[in-house]
Amino acid sequence: MGTYNEEEAIGTVLADVEAVTDGKAEVVCVDGSSDRTPEIAREHGATVIEQPPQGYGVAVRAAILEPDRPIVVTTDCDDTYPMEQLPEFLELINEGYDVVSGDRLYHGADAMPAFNRLGNHAFAALASVLMGTRVHDTTTGMRAYRREIVESIEWTENTGLSAELLIRPLLRGYDVREHPIEYRERAGETKLDPIQGGAEIAKSIVKVCLEERFR
Repeated sequence: MGTYNEEEAIGTVLADVEAVTDGKAEVVCVDGSSDRTPEIAREHGATVIEQPPQGYGVAVRAAILEPDRPIVVTTDCDDTYPMEQLPEFLELINEGYDVVSGDRLYHGADAMPAFNRLGNHAFAALASVLMGTRVHDTTTGMRAYRREIVESIEWTENTGLSAELLIRPLLRGYDVREHPIEYRERAGETKLDPIQGGAEIAKSIVKVCLEERFR
């Protein structure tokens, strides 16, 4: 996970991960915080890679590539994602899927601000049209990947990395499964400007879809 000033939630998230994995998960946080987030993460046994804030994609890309494990899972550190469902993701990967992507919108995502929810439906519609494949939630932060997938693709986006991490595997023929998850209200303040961030994500979706279509 990429972490930035999430001291209100990071401890809870890491405790939940430890509980559902019996402490067997290797947790990596790429952090640019000015609060106690990195200290709390270390207290919970996480590996913390400190770097100046450079955006979502830069942090998450570094976190994904750090651990040497056959399955890599991403999640946000704001306690919005249900770590109790993590075993379901791992089971689906073990069944043969290459990517398992958490679908926040399946159950309605009532805890998500209405503007963000509308935007995420729009992102999914845009990506679906451009790919010719129906997707439901392009920007979810909770996914599981086979390690060879994340190593074999050159990831280019920053704010729009979450969409890219779904689109490129889908258009390259990997076996991708969207899996319904319960989305919760975040702890702490959001760091993403919904207008500017939304525009960057939409731009990324168009760029990545066109690149994959014509590669």
